[in-house]
Amino acid sequence: MERTAVNPVTWSVEMGFNQGEIVSGHTRTLYISGQTAMSADGKPEHDGDMAAQLALSIDNVEAVLGEAGMSLTNLVRLNVYTTDVDLLLQHYGVLAARLSTAAVAPTTTMLGVARLAIPGQLIELEGTAVA
Repeated sequence: MERTAVNPVTWSVEMGFNQGEIVSGHTRTLYISGQTAMSADGKPEHDGDMAAQLALSIDNVEAVLGEAGMSLTNLVRLNVYTTDVDLLLQHYGVLAARLSTAAVAPTTTMLGVARLAIPGQLIELEGTAVA
């Protein structure tokens, strides 16, 4: 797989995401359902703790990627849904650090929503990966 960043402006790169990406030569595409701070047995974790929920949500994205034989390096799109944008921005470094460690800057959209499907959840991550 070859990735080519498309950035007519550079401010987004400093925040850890590309404006666009051209992906060529891939053979498999994985569409990842929204991942929240849920335990392996389906119980919500870290009620009211944005940083902990964000970390576990990323862990869960990585688990789906791993099950598909992929990693964060294959992530080309990440949608971030949150019930509190201001609180998320205070803890966004948790996500940015994980992406930076993987040397990946997927296209990203962040949306503030009234609520998520599971009460108490503050963050949900949805992605697309290619290999």
